[in-house]
Amino acid sequence: MASVPSWRLLADLPDVPGLVVRGFSSDGDFVGMARALNAASAADGSERVEDPDEMRRHYTRLDNSDIERDVAVVEIDGEIVGYGRVTWWAQYDGARRYLPFCFIDPGARGLGIGTALLTHNEARLREIAAGHSDEGERTFEVFCADTEVGADILYRSFDYEPARYEASMIRSHLDDLPEAPMPEGLVVRTPEESELRAVFEADVEAFADHIDEAPPLENAFDGFMEFEWNDPSLWRVAWDGDEVAGQVRSYINERENAQFGRKRGLTENVSVRRPYRRSGLARSLLVQSLEAVRDRGMTEAVLGVSVENLHGALALYESVGFRRFLTWTTFRKPI
Repeated sequence: MASVPSWRLLADLPDVPGLVVRGFSSDGDFVGMARALNAASAADGSERVEDPDEMRRHYTRLDNSDIERDVAVVEIDGEIVGYGRVTWWAQYDGARRYLPFCFIDPGARGLGIGTALLTHNEARLREIAAGHSDEGERTFEVFCADTEVGADILYRSFDYEPARYEASMIRSHLDDLPEAPMPEGLVVRTPEESELRAVFEADVEAFADHIDEAPPLENAFDGFMEFEWNDPSLWRVAWDGDEVAGQVRSYINERENAQFGRKRGLTENVSVRRPYRRSGLARSLLVQSLEAVRDRGMTEAVLGVSVENLHGALALYESVGFRRFLTWTTFRKPI
């Protein structure tokens, strides 16, 4: 019996001279893939900068995504102008989400390539979903910022409907930070290397009751440990003895700061375990994190939040001076 090829195109291509869509070939593809992603991000105003080496590290620890079957690389006249990939995950509530995403260089847009990639990615995900239980909700899921007008039009043309909203928030200066005392009995200190697993697991536990949250996948802890901009000395982790009560894991993306000529810290990964909520801990840790990035020379800070967060995160962030500057829409449709 002939072997089944590891990659095949599952969509018709537009009639574009020199257009080829193929599977992932070698590590050399990461250079062109990163270039296409960066060009797309610049055109869409998302201010994301990807490095080929970091992309390579990420692709070596993919979960629920096979680099030989689930990546589509787009070339025109031998130059990579875009790519797509699919992945999926199961939420705590039993729902399964199937993600078909792609990035296309703005110079190659308007040619029907996005339509072909989305058609291919959906077909590949239907193949994957056919091997899963049909119990529980099963949907395709995509997302885009409100600046990504073309993506919004494409998704709606494929009958995706808005399901959830998230916001990017900024504190445009780090002066006049509010007072935010720590709850009694808790201590903030930098975790030792042997305590990083406890920090990771406390974050997982804290988010388990959030809307649409999913358990960590197999390689999640490795990704946590290998994140390029990790600097535990910037983190603000609250301890109750040897237990993590809450955390804010700030970081500074020096590549993006250099690209956009700014001094921005990211006060992300804000979580408090259930026994310590409603005590002012999250507010205190957030203010301390703002102080930490300010002390490193940053002049602004950003974070992301689910608008539907049930634990008052949006109001908390606004209370310490953050404001919304970008909205992200999650679209879904049934498989």
